[in-house]
Amino acid sequence: MKSPTPNKIAILGATGHIARNLILGLAASQEYELYLFSRFRDRMALFLEEKQLQKHARLCEYSQFELTADYDVIINGVGIGDPRDLIQHPFKVFEITEHYDKLILEYLHENPAAIYINLSSGAVYGSDFDQPATDGKWLKLDPNHLSAQEFYGITKLNMEAKHRSLGQYRIVDLRIFGFFSEFIDLDSRYLLTDIIDHLRKGEILHTSSDNIVRDYVHPWDLVQLIKLCMKEDVRNNVYDVFSLKPAAKFEILDYFAGSYGLKYEIQDNPSYNSITGSKTNYYSLNHRATQIGYLPRYTSLQSIKNGYDQLIRV
Repeated sequence: MKSPTPNKIAILGATGHIARNLILGLAASQEYELYLFSRFRDRMALFLEEKQLQKHARLCEYSQFELTADYDVIINGVGIGDPRDLIQHPFKVFEITEHYDKLILEYLHENPAAIYINLSSGAVYGSDFDQPATDGKWLKLDPNHLSAQEFYGITKLNMEAKHRSLGQYRIVDLRIFGFFSEFIDLDSRYLLTDIIDHLRKGEILHTSSDNIVRDYVHPWDLVQLIKLCMKEDVRNNVYDVFSLKPAAKFEILDYFAGSYGLKYEIQDNPSYNSITGSKTNYYSLNHRATQIGYLPRYTSLQSIKNGYDQLIRV
């Protein structure tokens, strides 16, 4: 029988960038038993040792998922870690997403009291972000000319549609638009990793004049939202994740220039292109999560500052 307060939490894709932050945040409260599932067992074991979390988390094999414990909450953090994988192996995003989502849904069929929290993406809105997402934003999609850049969003949208059709279960999708921390894969191609790469090499970063806007939720804020999704009155729903304030590209560049000596120049050919399309205002004004008590504490720039400070200490 489930306990009144959810305390047994399974995290799938535990070595992922976001998942490692959730592990730290949830373990810090010492309220939960964490069951961590990852294909990279050695990497996960090293992480637990470095962060002294061996007493707070159990490392598990995926083959043990249905046998290990009577989970109160399942967090799905499985995804494509390196954006280049999406370009080189476009089918992989469909295959991986479907496999692990099906695994969790089958568990829910047998354990309907469990809570499923899925880390979705703002990419479900498509690639048209001339304006930020809102509750009334329409998805624009040309089914006759699909590109690899659209596959990621389609897989996330398909997951969300399945989850809404299962209204009898407590499934919550959290659409994350941007996330940065000390655990970012520095070999991936994102705006912030490009900045860090040029800083480390002492090279000039060439960028376009487009002042794109991004929203980076702070790990602490995301952990608080995860906890809110465990409340009894939160049922089957989807919420956009947002920081206290998004950040424009030149605000970010000027911060790194002023604080760390980054040198950048504006040129016609941009040095940064998102794998999921060029998005001018990739953030959301759909703040429905406030209805369950979500009030972010940190701005995007504060999230970046905190994440980079921790990164350079390593």
